[in-house]
Amino acid sequence: MPNITLYFLQTSRAIRTAWLLEELGLDYNLEFSERQNGVGPPAFKEAIRKAGNPLGKSPTIVVDGVTVSESGTITEYLCEKYDSSSRLTPKDPATRVQVLQWIHAAEATFLLHSLAILYMQWFSPERVKDSGDLATMQQAASKNVVNDFDWLESELQKGKGKFLVGDHVTAADCMMSFSAQWILEKGLGTQGKKWPTVEEWIKTCEATETWKKAVQKTGHKL
Repeated sequence: MPNITLYFLQTSRAIRTAWLLEELGLDYNLEFSERQNGVGPPAFKEAIRKAGNPLGKSPTIVVDGVTVSESGTITEYLCEKYDSSSRLTPKDPATRVQVLQWIHAAEATFLLHSLAILYMQWFSPERVKDSGDLATMQQAASKNVVNDFDWLESELQKGKGKFLVGDHVTAADCMMSFSAQWILEKGLGTQGKKWPTVEEWIKTCEATETWKKAVQKTGHKL
């Protein structure tokens, strides 16, 4: 078995990696930190830098001395190295490209659009908030988030299984579930709209034994 250490910041993308490791049946050492004032503590960030990630960001993993960061890269790396049955990243080109699409959409589409709204809320000057311009900007940016979730809802409805790509968990679910859960929990750009198929899919992911093991080991919470 490989020697794996996962640097896990509470309420972060690191749950993607923990769930994936459980799906792969890989044991791992956990370096865990709660947030302080909403962010990673300086000492934890410094530990990650010393482990080989100059940004000090979570998730970061170290696998037999090799440091890997960015949750999408970690996902592809672990699957290429340890998913010998190609269950999580199927060999069939048409199915594989679907999985890869969701791996990258989790960050480059869903979180990109929602974080734009969060940063508006955090960093807009008071005069922008008081003038109503912030609300106008958030309304405009929310269209992207709603479109994203409409797309996810449609794809889940068209799918032939209860997960994103078929009847079993793939790397697509491991990456996308946190994005969807977090955005819905925070209500970032959702405009009060509901996506029942997305919500049912999230429950299905959370009902898997591997998800439960990941949560139990890491203490993950939103």
